[in-house]
Amino acid sequence: MTGSVLFYVQHLLGIGHLRRALHLVEAMTLDGLAVTLVSGGLPLPELADAKAERVVQLTPIRARDSSFKELIDADGQPIDDALRAKRRHVLLETFAMAQPDAVIIEAYPFGRRAFRYELEPLIDAARARRPRALVLCSVRDIVIVPEDRQRQSDAVARVRAGFDAVLVHGDPKLIRLEASFPAADQIADWLVYTGYVGAPDQPGDAKDGEGADEVLVSAGGGAMGAPLLTAALAARRLGCLADLGWRLLAGPNLPAAQFAAFSADLPERVVLERYRSDFPQMLRRCRVSVSQAGYNTVLDILAARAAAVVVPFADMRETEQTLRAERLAACGVVEMVASSVLSPERLAQAIERASLRPPTALAVDTAGAGRTAQLVAGLIGAGPASSQRVSEFRNSAE
Repeated sequence: MTGSVLFYVQHLLGIGHLRRALHLVEAMTLDGLAVTLVSGGLPLPELADAKAERVVQLTPIRARDSSFKELIDADGQPIDDALRAKRRHVLLETFAMAQPDAVIIEAYPFGRRAFRYELEPLIDAARARRPRALVLCSVRDIVIVPEDRQRQSDAVARVRAGFDAVLVHGDPKLIRLEASFPAADQIADWLVYTGYVGAPDQPGDAKDGEGADEVLVSAGGGAMGAPLLTAALAARRLGCLADLGWRLLAGPNLPAAQFAAFSADLPERVVLERYRSDFPQMLRRCRVSVSQAGYNTVLDILAARAAAVVVPFADMRETEQTLRAERLAACGVVEMVASSVLSPERLAQAIERASLRPPTALAVDTAGAGRTAQLVAGLIGAGPASSQRVSEFRNSAE
């Protein structure tokens, strides 16, 4: 082994944060790093297949709804100080056992401020370790930070005081961090664009040839997917591409009652499923993909060069998917329907336009998983010279 890493990830509603973390953990493991993965969200089946040396599940916490204003436990009860103390104890005990050379924290300090009670002690423990453990932030291409300058200033101050680098898992030629975080120039020396982190390439067709020439509607994790599924079914009933089969992937987190309601009234040649492990392969075979604009789904669409319609999730202050979708639409690779104007008629028109669009490739760096692994291993090897290594890697990446 070339070093050890503790990777902390907390998903609250969707599953994209965890999936990206799992891709990074796999790449680091393949690069010879011993990884301890700490997950603070609801347990998901994907964790059983994590390529980490050890997986630690904290007492789960999730958001009650898309407002993210209330955090609850697995039973739907508001979290309390006892739960916080228990999680903090387990997290610090895990750090003490693993004695990692590097700690990677997903999202914080740009997000997950509600978890400072356990993350700040973790950072303190990493910096007190001898030799000191590296502290790295892992963020997607777009962050969601309130517009008030104090919150942005707080994030900048925390990066400068406690982190060795901020790993931005995106391609600056498509979206730079300052598009969502205007104060990015104040931490320019910490930023490293790694490229997008997608699933390892799995060539081949979907099993049994399923998905060929279908309209493939996917709702990501599914927690907020009901409006998209409802509009898609209504568009199909209006006659949109009715000569084709339609397949709806509801996601593991769509409430059971909603899944049952959709199942009870499906048009002919429409299939409803929870999840398909061969989703990336099915994208390569479908006529049109209809989805939200989450990080992982967009990468799968781009890899498959699928004709696509995206309806970005935009409840409350969620701007991440809209910004990503607007950039892709401007590049001419997707049709976009804003959720604020979503209707069966608008969706049907977009699907029909996409079905006539020739395959379009977009030159985007998707080597982020392997590059992140190389950087982390290099930083661990550099020791006290890690800041110089960050600068060298940043220059070579850009």
